[in-house]
Amino acid sequence: MIIKSFELKRNKSNLIKSNFFLLYGENQGLKKDIKKFISEEIKEKNDDVEKISIYENEILKNAENFYNLIYSGSLFSNKKIITIYEATDKIITDLKEIHEKFPENIFLIIFSEVLEKKSKLRNFFEKGNQTICIPCYLDNEKDLQVIASLELKKSNINLSREAINILIEKSNSDRSNLRNEIEKIKSYSLNKKTIEIDEIKSLINFSGDYKSDILINECLCGNTSQYKKIISELYDSAVNQIMLLRILSNKIQRLLKIKEQQNKDETIDSLINAIKPSIFWKEKPMVKKQLSIWNLDELKKLIDDANNTELLCKKNPQISKNIFFNFVSDICTKASNSSL
Repeated sequence: MIIKSFELKRNKSNLIKSNFFLLYGENQGLKKDIKKFISEEIKEKNDDVEKISIYENEILKNAENFYNLIYSGSLFSNKKIITIYEATDKIITDLKEIHEKFPENIFLIIFSEVLEKKSKLRNFFEKGNQTICIPCYLDNEKDLQVIASLELKKSNINLSREAINILIEKSNSDRSNLRNEIEKIKSYSLNKKTIEIDEIKSLINFSGDYKSDILINECLCGNTSQYKKIISELYDSAVNQIMLLRILSNKIQRLLKIKEQQNKDETIDSLINAIKPSIFWKEKPMVKKQLSIWNLDELKKLIDDANNTELLCKKNPQISKNIFFNFVSDICTKASNSSL
């Protein structure tokens, strides 16, 4: 049975009818929220509940221990909530066997990454009448605005729309990151209920990693106008060229990994969705564009060039800023010409 995440509160009665829940997708913060919601609903019906966590690789290494967790009684409670992390199709046989026996005192919550439609795990949970499948897609801007407003309202903190937008951009589309930034603001505010935009920027270090990450993405996409705009903001400030080169190398390595896995049977979209660590939804269009611009040989050469540039920067610290910006400007120009 498929239940959308936003339908959970309307489907409370259906939730507790099942003991098996699959939460799959890229949104780790949403998964945590749903797990908490399910656990609270179970605890509301059952006073004594034991919570246990286990990873798939532990199950594969020691299946007997896993079955003992399922079928052995507990000295402390009548019910168990067992969360399985990083689940894949490899444990589908074990799950089917447990489901057939349907131990009423056990609730299984399965965490998985992006699953293709042909996934055995996904199909099992989608088609079963006593299993619940909840897709956990990345939050969009509207979702994050609602979360930010609710969290700030709890502490009676007033922020401008611009400040909230900055928090959302800094969160990288992850509600967990967003809540962490809001916790900083709560700690900082004390009895101060209105916080200025400059205070927010300083508090969350907005001008640092965020702009660096965007700079590299715009560079690899050949978006010259946006690249120049960020360069003008960063050039006169203290720039860590080595850190920026490492960010560049990591993004190139990610593109290489996708290119090397590409074949006739898989689309670029499916490869982007499946790669780990997950790519945030806001960045996916840029990654797709970068893949269309750079071929495999060019990406391999870029890695070598980035390593050589890092070495040059270390040997010539007095002109390292010029070396770095000349290098990335050349990359941006080449990408721009290739995308025409």
